[in-house]
Amino acid sequence: MAYDAPVDDILAALKSAADWPRLMENGAASGLDLETVADILTAAGRFASDVLEPLNWPGDRAGAKYAAGGVVTAPGFKNAYQAFSADGWSALPCPEDFGGQGLPSSVAMAVTEIWSAANLSFGVCPLLTNGAIDSLHIGGSDDLKRQYLPNMISGRWTGTMNLTEPQAGSDLSAVQTKAVKQTDGSYRLTGTKIFISYGEHDLAENIIHLVLARVPGAPPGTKGISLFVVPKFLISADGTLGDRNDVQCVGIEHKLGLMASPTCVMKFGEAGGATGFLVGDENTGLATMFVMMNAARLAVAVQGVGVAERATQRAVAFTSERKQGRAVSSKPGALDPIAVHPDVRRMVLTMQSMTAAARGICFATAAATDEMNRAADGVTRAAAEDRAALLTPVAKAFSTDTAVEVASLGIQVHGGMGFVEETGAAQHLRDARILPIYEGTNGIQAIDLITRKLPLAGGKAVKTYLAELDATVREIEADNDPAFGQMGRRMRNTLSSLQSASVWMSTALVQDLNSALASATSYLRLFALAAGGHYLAKAALAASRSDEGPHRIQLARFFAEQISVSGPGLAAAITDGSGAILTTHGARQ
Repeated sequence: MAYDAPVDDILAALKSAADWPRLMENGAASGLDLETVADILTAAGRFASDVLEPLNWPGDRAGAKYAAGGVVTAPGFKNAYQAFSADGWSALPCPEDFGGQGLPSSVAMAVTEIWSAANLSFGVCPLLTNGAIDSLHIGGSDDLKRQYLPNMISGRWTGTMNLTEPQAGSDLSAVQTKAVKQTDGSYRLTGTKIFISYGEHDLAENIIHLVLARVPGAPPGTKGISLFVVPKFLISADGTLGDRNDVQCVGIEHKLGLMASPTCVMKFGEAGGATGFLVGDENTGLATMFVMMNAARLAVAVQGVGVAERATQRAVAFTSERKQGRAVSSKPGALDPIAVHPDVRRMVLTMQSMTAAARGICFATAAATDEMNRAADGVTRAAAEDRAALLTPVAKAFSTDTAVEVASLGIQVHGGMGFVEETGAAQHLRDARILPIYEGTNGIQAIDLITRKLPLAGGKAVKTYLAELDATVREIEADNDPAFGQMGRRMRNTLSSLQSASVWMSTALVQDLNSALASATSYLRLFALAAGGHYLAKAALAASRSDEGPHRIQLARFFAEQISVSGPGLAAAITDGSGAILTTHGARQ
């Protein structure tokens, strides 16, 4: 079945989770009303359905091909990318002073969901380019910006992130790529980078690599990392492409999923040294790269929403088409669509509510990013910076875990046909499985949440957020709409569990760090359940006061009564369960 961009669901999340009226009021989205946003999303949906989605399955089958140092992308991808750039989609969130459209992160993430749902492999390329643009715009010199940003924003050139090395995965302190300064101010880089998405391809005329490396005498660990721009083709004084730089793709990985997205092994300096240009100052590269990494973490979270949405749409269509068995109320001998069976309804509602909860968390994070960067008031910007920092690891981990869980359920809904590649359900699970791993594994996101974000602003950031969740629960509890069922009571149990777990975690961080680390993933999951329920409840409250229909209320109620009820159990695992992880006596290692 064809992908149908869920424009109404995205707009509802922008209104309730991102609080779009507030963004317009405080300057974070001034002059951009929801009607205009709807037009943008509708146009993106058409491009996704007409151009990108038809290439998804063939691209998975054909994959990207490596040959003689180059990469040929799947059939149709090059033409699609040229159309993508020509239509201005590459410039959507980029700075206006270099040719971008300057639209808010909230809109960019909404469009990213659409690209990811239609063709995740394709969407990886512009995602990374946008991150590279952000890093250069923030950390690059005026000369670097003038030289690189206009062509990257127009889509003529693409960008990459070169962090990982064979011995340095999540631990960037082990980076060994070297950069030696030359008399002309440039640097010569030598080293190997792995897992570089779109490190080589035939979509654009140049590829701009952002590379982490060490200069001679750099301090050990992450304090000694610098960031460099290393173009595939050097740029002549007149702005035209010059000689090929000493950077080569020496192979691409054979993967579980994302077959059409080339994952490259990159060699720098095989013929004497790749020419690179310093971004910012020496030994400060990681701070600048974190701009790209944090933006990428939210974008990957939205990728998870997109895959979950696509898997859900496919499953829902199948349940209305596939006839098997009969409903309890049907006459003997009847043959009904499987959508009538309660357990199939349970699976579909799980997929729909988890996807909607993840979308809400992501758009709330994007809204905080917009306020941090765009709000007129300094106090608002400071508070939004803490909010964006707090929610980013939650969004990344929960949304990508959701993609895997929902895609797996999608296969289950299809039954045996889900295990057959031709139905398309299996591809979603294969593609989704990388999402909890790249841009910082979800275990790292959990550690970041408890060690850096829980103590943020002396704990005020979390306390303020929990107070907002409490206000929503109170509003649900006070509403007498019978359609809400036990939503208020169940949300209260989940929130109380999170509050008590937060107190325990704050103490454990000081007194028993190992126990805190052992409980970090459970804590993040509990946090996400409370947050996801909060955004679904806000959407349900808005729906109950309008003519949006009962579906949003049903999703919020289902999430509260069927999914977030695991909150008290997670709290028990957090406060009393670390010993089962840390005790090694008699355990097989």
